Amino acid sequence: MTDKPAAVVTPLRAKISCPECRKPSARETYPFCSPRCKAVDLNRWLSGSYAIPVRDDEDEDSDGNSEAG
Repeated sequence: MTDKPAAVVTPLRAKISCPECRKPSARETYPFCSPRCKAVDLNRWLSGSYAIPVRDDEDEDSDGNSEAG
């Protein structure tokens, strides 16, 4: 065996707190701390509690009134 010092392993993800309950996140359910918090977040997406905002000018562009055409 060699007497080399052990290599320091840098984690791939930064440690963050769970977005639902603020407990430390778990590797298996990242970025959540548990399957329960993961399911709560999924339920909010599926029920429409979370929404991605849409700008009005994006709606006008999709009507086919573009200048490039």
